[in-house]
Amino acid sequence: MRLDNIPLFDAIRGRLGWLEERQRVIAQNVANSDTPGFTARDLRAPDDFAHALMRQTQGVGMMRTSTAHMAMEPQRGVNYASMTSPDSETTLDGNSVVVEEQMLRMAESRMAHDAAIGFYQKSLNMLRMAARKPTG
Repeated sequence: MRLDNIPLFDAIRGRLGWLEERQRVIAQNVANSDTPGFTARDLRAPDDFAHALMRQTQGVGMMRTSTAHMAMEPQRGVNYASMTSPDSETTLDGNSVVVEEQMLRMAESRMAHDAAIGFYQKSLNMLRMAARKPTG
């Protein structure tokens, strides 16, 4: 039995993927904090992270040039909905990124990531305990 078949782990994996993508978007916002006309972006959280994983788009797979090569599963990417999310102020050059607000979003994402990892680890420990041979 694979962990992919357990809906709980599928949902946690979807949540972690969304948090990873959100960190990337926030990093782009910070990197463009001095770019004239740049509008801050954020990701819209899906209602069901496991369902978001099911809507994955197929990526480019590795080509095998010999039958002796191991087959690789194609990389799959998830397209989460992105939205403009201007911060509290816009500069005269049209840039709407406030670095302090982006840092708050980054810290929020980090805490959510740590919580999801903790939940994942606790769930794995529960499975290990259930699979263990009874004592006594």
